[in-house]
Amino acid sequence: MFYRDERLALFIDGANLYAAARALGFDIDYKLLRTEFMRRGKLLRAFYYTALLETDEYSPIRPLVDWLNYNGFAMVTKPAKEFTDSTGRRKIKGNMDIELAVNAMEIAPHVDHIVLFSGDGDFRPLVESLQRQGVRVSVVSTIRTSPPMIADELRRQSDNFIELDELREVIGRPPRGEAAAAAHAAADEDE
Repeated sequence: MFYRDERLALFIDGANLYAAARALGFDIDYKLLRTEFMRRGKLLRAFYYTALLETDEYSPIRPLVDWLNYNGFAMVTKPAKEFTDSTGRRKIKGNMDIELAVNAMEIAPHVDHIVLFSGDGDFRPLVESLQRQGVRVSVVSTIRTSPPMIADELRRQSDNFIELDELREVIGRPPRGEAAAAAHAAADEDE
């Protein structure tokens, strides 16, 4: 539940939201996402958190990060750490939980409602603390995947759970592969 006059802030755990949307079979249109929440209240900030692998010449997430940075999102990034696990596999670690939690605590006195785009159960104590400060917290994730992408304790702690799949028509776009296939099919029909 949203109120038109409440001050909102969005906190997007980029990797978590990407994984949830992908599991549901759609891509997020961040311009539509921002517009949707501007419609729901007075959007003060939209934060997007992601780790970037700095060793690569080209990072596939870099165009998204640049676009978000130029289109009203406050970008919070840090270099991802690359390591080799005990089985010899290359792993990448880039946890942004602390940065997100610190920013949420800092903005809490200035907002009425925080929307957290993550299903990570590690955020339950943050949500509880924000609530003690009088901030309502909505969590956006999904229970429609197997297994669900949201931790049960986070869902229970939130004031409002928003099923990501129910936002598909408002903030989604077809995955790039399907969109390209649809465009090619339409072009073939025109010939």
